[in-house]
Amino acid sequence: MPYMSKPARRAVVVLATVGLAAATVAGAAVSAAAAVPTPPLDPQALHKALADVPNSEITGALMKVTGPSGRWSGTAGLSDVATGAGVSSGDRFRIGSVTKVFTATVVLQLVGEGRIDLDQTIQHYLPGLFPAAYPAVTVAELLNHTSGLPRVSNLPMNEGDPAWFVEHRFQAWTPQQIVAAALTEAGTPANPMDFAPGTAQRYNGVNYYLLGMLIEKITGDSYAHQVQDRILRPLHLGATSVPDADDPFIPGPHLHGYLAVGSAGDLADVSDQSPYPWAEGGMISDADDLTRFLTALTEGHLLRPAETKLLFEAPQVPYMDKSHCFMGPQAGRACFSMGLMSVTMPDGVVGWGKTGSRPGYTDGMFVSSDLRRTVVYAYTPTDDGNGGDTSFLMGIATAVFDPGA
Repeated sequence: MPYMSKPARRAVVVLATVGLAAATVAGAAVSAAAAVPTPPLDPQALHKALADVPNSEITGALMKVTGPSGRWSGTAGLSDVATGAGVSSGDRFRIGSVTKVFTATVVLQLVGEGRIDLDQTIQHYLPGLFPAAYPAVTVAELLNHTSGLPRVSNLPMNEGDPAWFVEHRFQAWTPQQIVAAALTEAGTPANPMDFAPGTAQRYNGVNYYLLGMLIEKITGDSYAHQVQDRILRPLHLGATSVPDADDPFIPGPHLHGYLAVGSAGDLADVSDQSPYPWAEGGMISDADDLTRFLTALTEGHLLRPAETKLLFEAPQVPYMDKSHCFMGPQAGRACFSMGLMSVTMPDGVVGWGKTGSRPGYTDGMFVSSDLRRTVVYAYTPTDDGNGGDTSFLMGIATAVFDPGA
C-alpha cells in the first residue's frame, strides 16, 4: 500500500514496543556473539497464545515455530466463517508488507550482480519520474526508508474505514499512479519532501513501489517473473505468488479475511480484494513458504555476504515520528534495515523480520539473531485497526521469544 493501514501500523508498533537493537553479521549469518541466547521452547506458552481464538476480534490464526531450538505448529479458529471450516497449517493468506522483503531481496541480488549501485540515484535509473526540484534519492535510501519522499495524500482511498474498503476492495491503482500521487499534488509542481534524504527514517510504501519499478527497468522483465525466477522457483515456494493486477483471488486453501461493518458488527468477507499493492504489499504465501524464505535469506543462501550484512544494519539516524521505533533503549532511532526490521524482547532476545497486513489479514515472520528460532504467524483481525487484537499479537511475540515473561 502507498501508506501503512492501521492494522499494518499496529502490527509493527506492537512488536516495536519491545524495543530495537542492532545486530552484526559474520560471513553470511547473524553473529550471536553479543546476543542473548534464544530461550527454551515452551509449547504450553505457544498453545496459550492461540487459545482465545476465535473471538470477537479475530476469526482464525496460525503459527509455525522452527529452528535448532525446537519446533511447534498450531492453529485456532475458523478459516471460513460461512462453512465453519477450521484453520489449517497450510492455509494461504495475504502477506501485505512482508512482500517488501521479497522486493528488497531481488534488488540486493541485482546489487550483488553489479547491475544496481546502492549509491546511485533513483532519478538516474528512472529519469523523468521525479519533480526537478527534488534532491537526489539513492537506491539505499529507498531500501531503508530514509528517502524522505512524501507519502500518498491525494488518492480517493480510505482503507482504514471497513465500510469503505468493503465497497471499494476491487478498486486498483497502478504503481505509476501511486508514485505520482505521492510526488505531485494537483495544481502544484511537487509535494514537499518529508526530510532531507539520508538524515532520518520514516516507513513509506512509496519507496517499494519505486524499487519494483527499478527491478523492471533494470531487468527488462516483470517484477512477478523476477520474484518467481530468483526466489520462488529456487526455494520451491509453491504456495507463494505475486498475483496479476486483475486477479483478486487467493488460490488454493486459504484463510478468509473479514471486516466488521456497521453498528451491528456484521462480518464482511474481504478475502477477494485487489492485489494492487504489488511490490510493496501484494503477495500471497503460507507459513511453510515464509519459513523457508526467511531461513534461506538470513542464512545467506539468497544473497552474497556483503548484501546479507545489509539486512541486519539499521541506519544511524532518528526515526521521524512515533509510529514505529519508539520504545526500548534505542527509542526514536531507526529500526528498519534494507528489507527487515529489528525488535528486542524484554529478556534481551533480538529478532529480525517483517510484519505485514492487508484489510482482514495480519502476519509476520521473525528470526532470532542467533538464528535458533524462526516464527511465522498469520491471523484474521476484524476490527481493521481499532486495536482489539493488540494483546493477541503481543502474546505471540512473548510466547515465542520471551516465554518466561
